[in-house]
Amino acid sequence: MSFFTKLKDRLTRSSSKLEKGLDAIVEEGADAPAPADPPEDRPADRVDAPPVDPIPRVPPLDEAPTPVPAAAPTAEKPGLLGRIMGRAAPSAPRRVLDDEMLEQLEELLIAADMGVDTALRVTANLAEGRMGRRLSTEEIKRLMATEIARVMEPVARPMPIFPRTPQVVLVVGVNGSGKTTTIGKLASQFRAAGKSVVIAAGDTFRAAAVEQLQVWGDRAGVPVMVAPQGSDPASLAFDAMTRAEADGADLLLIDTAGRLQNRADLMEELSKIVRVIRKKDPSAPHNTLLVLDATTGQNALTQVDVFRKLADVSGLVMTKLDGTAKGGVLVALADRFGLPIHAIGVGEQIDDLDAFDPEEFAAALVGLEA
Repeated sequence: MSFFTKLKDRLTRSSSKLEKGLDAIVEEGADAPAPADPPEDRPADRVDAPPVDPIPRVPPLDEAPTPVPAAAPTAEKPGLLGRIMGRAAPSAPRRVLDDEMLEQLEELLIAADMGVDTALRVTANLAEGRMGRRLSTEEIKRLMATEIARVMEPVARPMPIFPRTPQVVLVVGVNGSGKTTTIGKLASQFRAAGKSVVIAAGDTFRAAAVEQLQVWGDRAGVPVMVAPQGSDPASLAFDAMTRAEADGADLLLIDTAGRLQNRADLMEELSKIVRVIRKKDPSAPHNTLLVLDATTGQNALTQVDVFRKLADVSGLVMTKLDGTAKGGVLVALADRFGLPIHAIGVGEQIDDLDAFDPEEFAAALVGLEA
């Protein structure tokens, strides 16, 4: 199964919310009268004046009268646009794109956690040059997907791999965001790509996090450095760096604790880890990945704000997109912060984390087929 298929299948809560909303918006105004066709689009035999009884033509005696069907005088031909649309999709309801419809589209995107500014930008670009046109749900979906992908294209970048070894990757995020699972998946994927990896279980306050990393390490064939519960994470990071250098490892992935309710302690802890790492390598950490839980919606924006102050965040990973109706928050993050989005996750399996593709994500978000 391709990742796009998984993404589309598992983004059902987000895509169905948008799809149902679009259907309702289009159907609500589908019966509203369309703006009058411009004169050049009207058939030559169509008039706006009230119908009057025609003066009958009397044929010459040697000419037989031509029979005329009874319904012909009252039959009215549709406008050119109506005939074209009718042939293109006779059963698809259409609605004129006007200010009212545009406002409803904005509200729908805001409800999907895209944020006010981003929703306004997407709908404004969608409407450019299309006001007054009749659009179907499918057409709106495609236009919306195009505009969403355009917002996200600049941030779709895989995590860079540097020639210097070990490449130190610091992974931050609140507890429960999927940090530990993401580290395990990344380690397994890098190992499968031929890279040697070491993991440091730096969240020394949570035994469950350490145990989970050990399970992933065993599964991927990657060593996991651990320390007694409650010990200094910076000391573990130093030892892990020493081990990674001695083993000639390509990558060192360091887990960290995430406790936003105690920001002062978190700031000091992360700062200390960075200081200690830089004693070994002044350029480290080479990547600082912030892992975000999609189910938190707009709270993800707050988390980015906080962690950018605590650490030099270089890229984002969004997890749990399979369990939320708020997938639009990823669009808001891209639009507001412009940080690279390295990967997204839609499940617990190793291949449920993959590189971020803006076109595939946009199509899945609005419910388009591949």
